[in-house]
Amino acid sequence: MFKRKCKITFVSHGATVHSMDGIICDTEKYPKINEFGEEEIEKVCEYLENRAVAYDKIYTSASARCTQSAQIIAKLFKKEITTIDLKARNHGEWSGRLYSDVYDEYGPKAITQQPEGGESLEDFNKRVSVVIDKLVEENKGNRIIVVTTPDVIQSAIAKTLNLDPVSQFKNLIKTGTLTQISYFEDDWSSIIYSDYTPI
Repeated sequence: MFKRKCKITFVSHGATVHSMDGIICDTEKYPKINEFGEEEIEKVCEYLENRAVAYDKIYTSASARCTQSAQIIAKLFKKEITTIDLKARNHGEWSGRLYSDVYDEYGPKAITQQPEGGESLEDFNKRVSVVIDKLVEENKGNRIIVVTTPDVIQSAIAKTLNLDPVSQFKNLIKTGTLTQISYFEDDWSSIIYSDYTPI
């Protein structure tokens, strides 16, 4: 039997004006979640409450959209939030542009390409992996919640399933959804569910 080290429930932040319009956004202070995003996170809270599972800690990426979402969840569990360095991918000069426009201009290579002033997908995945590995080691035996951006969750899934970059982006992660991954000894992990949207 595999010995579980940690179970992480990843929560994708609530919707923002940028996410609803398909705009690339890697800034930290803006935008915050909008009214629809608040409704999404309220549904996440209802789902978590109905499951009646105790969570040991709640972590969040530092961006406003993530911390705002995490605060709503933390209120439910009456827990403090710990901010971690789990930023969205730095898209450099692409930030603020429509995803569709970037894809039209660069084609499929846009998935892995390093934008001017940004980071490559490979570097982003390595950065995410280091943070998640550290979280797992610091939370042995714990169930934790991590509120973050969709691309971070895609990266965590890709590592678990050993996905290539193109397949990584075929794992759609919408705002206001939950993804759960169990981490075991011997650097093994398993996806319990992905992109679950509470009704």
